[in-house]
Parts: sequence; C-alpha cells; structure tokens
Amino acid sequence: MIADKDSTVNANTVNTNAINTTALAYMGDAVYEVYVRAYVLQKNRINVDQIHQAAVNYVRADSQAKALKAMFEGLSEEEKQLVKRARNRKTVSRPRNSDPVEYKLATAFEALLGYHYLAGNTDRLEALIAEAILVVDEVGNKEESK
Repeated sequence: MIADKDSTVNANTVNTNAINTTALAYMGDAVYEVYVRAYVLQKNRINVDQIHQAAVNYVRADSQAKALKAMFEGLSEEEKQLVKRARNRKTVSRPRNSDPVEYKLATAFEALLGYHYLAGNTDRLEALIAEAILVVDEVGNKEESK
C-alpha cells in the first residue's frame, strides 16, 4: 500500500525490539546509503561515476565490518547485544563478493543503524555513521600510502 498525503512514518511509534535484525539491517542499509551519498556529494565530485565509486567504498561489506570492529568497544551494552544478535542470526542468503564473516559483521552494522533510525535516535545514528566514515577514510588513506 502506498502512503497517502495524510499518513506519515513516525519512527518513535515503531517497536524496534519486535523487529528482527534482518529487517533492521534492511532499513539500516538504506539509511547508511543516503548518508554516504550525501557525504561523497559534499566532497565536490561532479561525475556521477566518481560519486558512485566513492560511495561503494563506504558501503562495501568489508568497509562496514572494519568500521564495526573499530567502534565495537565504544558501543553501549544494549548496542553490543543487538550487534551480537544480528551477527549471529542464521541467514539463508550468501554474500556475493565478500567473506561470510565480514558479511555478517556488515549486516550487524546495518542492523545497528536501522535500530537507531527506527527508534528516532538521530544524534546517535549520525554519530555512528560519522565514526564509520572516519574509519573507512583512515583505512583508505593507509592503503593508498602503501
């Protein structure tokens, strides 16, 4: 059903604890993609192919896995439990271009973002995304200097 002009999505009315982690990751994937696209556009890239290639660097499973590993100790206990639950969830899909462990960590990262988005925790969501982008930028700079 398509929403009509009078209906709105109120993130604060969503019971995030009742949603499985795969659904949270589905939402987190979309949210992260939007933030990453905005970030790469702000870097004054003109060519759409350049924008796309830059965005892919941030949203790849290995980049998300590295970001989650780097920030894990700084997460709250509730966030750590969600990440572990998402990481350990049995999946039937197979990653196409990534290591299965990295894929599970990336899914856990996306679930964490989806949780905060749906819970209406915008400040925390944006802090996590900013930290992830910083980690990916640092990893990219280290690899470029080799």
